[in-house]
Amino acid sequence: MTTIEQSKTIAKPGAAVQPESSQDEVRPASELKTVYPILGLVGGAHLINDSLQAVIPASYPVLQQSLGLTFTQLGMITFVLYVTSSVIQPFVGAIADKRPTPLILPLGMLMALIGMLGIGIAPGYLATLGAVVFVGVASAMFHPEGARIAYLAAGPRRGLAQSIFQVGGNIGSAMAPIMTAFIFFPFGQRGALWFMIIAGTGVIIQLFVARWYRAQLLLQSGVRPAKRAADARQSGQVKKSVLLVVLLVFARSWFAASIGTYFVFYLIEKFQLSIPQSQIYIFLYMGAGIIGTLLGGPLSDRFGRRNLILFSLLGAAPFAIILPFAGAIAAYPLLFLIGLINHSSFSVTVVYVQEMLPGKVGMVSGLITGLAFGMGALGTVVLGMLIDLTSLQTVIVACSFMPLLGLMGFLLPGDKRKDKAATGKGLSV
Repeated sequence: MTTIEQSKTIAKPGAAVQPESSQDEVRPASELKTVYPILGLVGGAHLINDSLQAVIPASYPVLQQSLGLTFTQLGMITFVLYVTSSVIQPFVGAIADKRPTPLILPLGMLMALIGMLGIGIAPGYLATLGAVVFVGVASAMFHPEGARIAYLAAGPRRGLAQSIFQVGGNIGSAMAPIMTAFIFFPFGQRGALWFMIIAGTGVIIQLFVARWYRAQLLLQSGVRPAKRAADARQSGQVKKSVLLVVLLVFARSWFAASIGTYFVFYLIEKFQLSIPQSQIYIFLYMGAGIIGTLLGGPLSDRFGRRNLILFSLLGAAPFAIILPFAGAIAAYPLLFLIGLINHSSFSVTVVYVQEMLPGKVGMVSGLITGLAFGMGALGTVVLGMLIDLTSLQTVIVACSFMPLLGLMGFLLPGDKRKDKAATGKGLSV
């Protein structure tokens, strides 16, 4: 009996709004077990991709000096990076859903390599802007297909798989301050050329992953999606649920922007801290966020996606509300708990919507992850304007109540676990 024939008896996991699959649905071999080597490789590729993206803001101090860039030009570079890497992600994902292309993975990393070369040798503003476009588009090409590969390699542990994938990106993004201190400070603009080696390593990894991905697509060619699942995708309940998830991502991203960007200034103003002292608080928050992202996925496999989404916002709310009024010492554990809890749903929201729209895995991952990144950037701009119009303390205190918007999560359909996630039963309603 072939692998595909054996897989006919495997029920497809899904969210509460997705009925159980019909008996004639054929599952690819990748769903029979969790393929940890592929998850590790695609997580590593995510780390490389997002660390290359982090090169751009990390290089701002030296680019400003070497090229004489204004703050307006730096702002435009940031805007172009966010648009190319985030806004187009859902469209790239939608195209990939209809026509999956494994070679898009190494091709995207090759574009990022060209972008690193451009940043390292750019003689002026326009050349730098062009290099940033290469890096941004490369990121948009990678994320939807990378998330799809994590989905295919997940087996019954989709939450864990997305956590592994997302943590790689979180670590890569968190490397920006280290890059500034140890690469761009001593080497200047040419320091970006060192990242061509990292991008080249990424190309090799992506070629290997693309080969596995191609094999999975051949297995999937015999999959017949269940009619009931297709009917569920068209239901009004699914559309309302996706909209609610988008609003929750919006609230989470804006709150994260208030902490990651402006809380450091609040600490300096309130406690008269130095810049290095204040950065310790933010590093603690970001580090806790990485741990939370890693833990959130497997916890959602055990306790349900909606429960984790609710917990990530409402569980963080008490600590967030206390934070602006806490002392310098108490702020350490509060920021750790907030980062740990608030980021626990980062990968879970992606899986939750993927299971509602199983035929649109690429579009969903592009929408949710791209939206989170884009909304965080927009939040940074809007909150900055509000601080200028009011005061830093007013905005920080107001943002501390944002996690309470998680109450909207009670409107999401529940996903009751009969699972046997690690024991083979799957998810049903």
